[in-house]
Amino acid sequence: MKLKVHAHYVFITLLLFTIEILIAMYLKTGFIRHTFGDFLAVILIYTFFKSFLKINSIKLALATLLFAYSIEFLQMINVLKILGLEDNIAAKLILGSTFQFTDLIAYSLGILCVLIIEFKLQKT
Repeated sequence: MKLKVHAHYVFITLLLFTIEILIAMYLKTGFIRHTFGDFLAVILIYTFFKSFLKINSIKLALATLLFAYSIEFLQMINVLKILGLEDNIAAKLILGSTFQFTDLIAYSLGILCVLIIEFKLQKT
């Protein structure tokens, strides 16, 4: 694993981060907020690390997916309450506050999308 800045991943990361902020600010309910935002979140995490690490795409995709799943399962045990952060808006926004099985599906589809795009780009 080597450090190297990849400008196209930096651009995608910044674009996805901006979209995620806009979703969080302006959409309080619905499919885009609760499902599509999770789909984009794993892509954001993946592209963030690809921005400066030369790493195998499959390994990073699996690590990203495991990280997202871990956060979701922490929601199941109500980690915010355990940490005394249940009223902290930033913690709720970053970690989420409720477990949803559909979030696991959104994360999986986001990573699948990443891998499909990565493999298509490697062929060209």
